[in-house]
Amino acid sequence: MAAVRTRIAARALGAGDRLPSVREFARTMRVSPSTVVEAYDRLVADGVLDARRGAGFYVRAAALMPLSLGDIGPEREHDIDPLWVTRQSLDADRTSAMPGCGWLPPDWLPEAALRRALRRVARSAPELLTNYGGVQGSTRLRRILLGRLVEEGLHPAPDQLLLTGSGTQAMDLVCRYLLRPGDRVLVDDPGYFNYHALLRAHQVELVAVPFTATGPDPATFEAIVRQHRPRLYLTNSALQNPTGASLSPRTAHHVLRIATSHDLIIAEDDIFADFEPSPSPRLAVLDGLESVIRVGSFSKSLSASVRCGYIAGCAEWVRDLVDLQIATSFGGPSPVAAEVIAEVLSGGGYRKHLTELRQRLSSARHRTADRLARLGIVPALLPRGGFYLWCQLPPGLDSATIARRCLKQGVVLAPGDAFSLSQTAGSHLRFNVAHSDNDRVEAALRDAMAEGI
Repeated sequence: MAAVRTRIAARALGAGDRLPSVREFARTMRVSPSTVVEAYDRLVADGVLDARRGAGFYVRAAALMPLSLGDIGPEREHDIDPLWVTRQSLDADRTSAMPGCGWLPPDWLPEAALRRALRRVARSAPELLTNYGGVQGSTRLRRILLGRLVEEGLHPAPDQLLLTGSGTQAMDLVCRYLLRPGDRVLVDDPGYFNYHALLRAHQVELVAVPFTATGPDPATFEAIVRQHRPRLYLTNSALQNPTGASLSPRTAHHVLRIATSHDLIIAEDDIFADFEPSPSPRLAVLDGLESVIRVGSFSKSLSASVRCGYIAGCAEWVRDLVDLQIATSFGGPSPVAAEVIAEVLSGGGYRKHLTELRQRLSSARHRTADRLARLGIVPALLPRGGFYLWCQLPPGLDSATIARRCLKQGVVLAPGDAFSLSQTAGSHLRFNVAHSDNDRVEAALRDAMAEGI
């Protein structure tokens, strides 16, 4: 009965859907057919199912409740729930310290360039300020992005690039397009926690693949793909969130070969691309956008307020995604936002900003690692770029408990199990080095750890 209710709650079974036959469900649940008959009969009595003589059992429309992400997937404590971590970061007041958040402080971003761009855009033609944009988004910004992709070794045609409202919306569109309830999707473990929430909203089954310092181990990756036959693999190839690791050339080639041989589509989230001092291997580049979809945005390196994402993929998929975006949001990003981003990117100031930002992050990364080392907190690796450190706590300490104690002192942390589908990262914390290099964070951690000993 619980298994049926869970499938209905997750929308894997919808109103009017026929349940598996008694014998089929008995095999699945490894129980006797008489047990399934009794469970189905009780669900009929509870108003969950309809019994149709000679036709089987069907879901009643009244059994469907509004979708709640909290009801899908394993139950977690609030302090390790990914949506809880995001809410704490987004709703934190200005007095809070946020070493667990996923963005840079305002004074690390090109505020002056954004203000200049906003002034120029404000003087634009009235149509830009009042009308919807084109179905693929700003022609100017797409032309700039196409040039950037060519620099990486990709050569997409204009009809292979679509602008979206954000990087998250881009990934949501890809999931809407490719996935159906009950499909299996492969995610890194540890990996970006919002993938988990997003995929559960699409009512799919998540499958974890362990992520190492060079990416997923090829042998393990292939074994998991063979066993579960996933439809899609979501990943950060470069400066992965939360570990900061990047794919090695060997791993990239193996992953792409395995994916191709098993008809596995890859969605490559490249949101941290601009933080790399030099490009690491990209699955989209190796594949040529045939079965790998590139997703990106500028919310980390430019502005989380002026939001715009993009999707690069094969022309047929992008045409369908254009229609899907029209159906779900009546077009792409705000034309004003897209033009502001194009203004900033078109000048030489953005490249200078990135050069200075990488240097500043490198210094903060080493200083933060030194501060944490004094507390016995050790990074799993020192990334070549970006702003994350994935760190191991001293033995016997639990990151969720430490995060809960630090929150009482106004310090927001990101405990490890929020990133782990298998819930095996309870001894880890993710630190944003741009928010961690200060005495307040160090003192809060010291107090919380001392309380736990």
